[in-house]
Amino acid sequence: MGMSELVQNQQKQAEKWFKELRNQMVGAIQKVDGSTFQENEWQRPGGGGGLMSILKGEIFEKVGVNISTVHGEFSEEFRGNMPGTEEDPSFWASGISVVAHMKNPKIAAAHFNTRYITTKGKQWFGGGCDLTPAIPEDKETENFHEGLKRTCDPHDKEYYEKFKKQCDEYFYLKHRKEPRGVGGVFFDYISNNFEKDLFFIKDIGQYFINFIIDNVNRKKDFDYNKDDLRTLSQKRSRYVEFNLLYDRGTLFGLKTGGNIDAILMSMPPEAKWN
Repeated sequence: MGMSELVQNQQKQAEKWFKELRNQMVGAIQKVDGSTFQENEWQRPGGGGGLMSILKGEIFEKVGVNISTVHGEFSEEFRGNMPGTEEDPSFWASGISVVAHMKNPKIAAAHFNTRYITTKGKQWFGGGCDLTPAIPEDKETENFHEGLKRTCDPHDKEYYEKFKKQCDEYFYLKHRKEPRGVGGVFFDYISNNFEKDLFFIKDIGQYFINFIIDNVNRKKDFDYNKDDLRTLSQKRSRYVEFNLLYDRGTLFGLKTGGNIDAILMSMPPEAKWN
């Protein structure tokens, strides 16, 4: 198998997994919520496209599950940021992105994404997941982090601490001098061994959806009041600020001519700044 054939085979495997995970997540969330996702397929003029699915439900006030596979050439300004594009600006990228904003302010908003990117000289996985509670609960935070550590450890004993630190540094609102949430894991440029790396990526995806469903089932009947809803709206304003000012996925999507609705799907249904 030649190099290009090998890379194409790896691209197919990654893309196939993102589709499988998307179907699992959509099915699991619909079952818990009792509502249905609205699906919207889109094509990217420069090459490729994706499937955007949004559910506005009883427990999940707004949850989006996006998959996309796009290819083409990076613009001059963006090329400098991407490994392997020095000689050749062409790229291929496939990924899944999930953002869940909950109706109950006591349940943390959750975000997950993984992607596989190939350029002429490099191939790598990136992604991560994190929680943004409006009203933090120790049990929720501890459950999430303990599960992440359990998921990371069999792959590499250093992964959890390293990726947790990267997550804390990444999801930080510099202008506010405050973290966006309670963290999670964040990684990029993972390129050790394709099969092993994909195995890790699969484990993180499975862990995330299992955690979300368990957490929702545990907390969906928690009581809340008007003050809690006000706290939720204010926390969501921070979410918006982060996504517009710092989020790499948002910038990547905009710079590569992605679908605007899919890129901004992560926005909460409403937010307040007062």
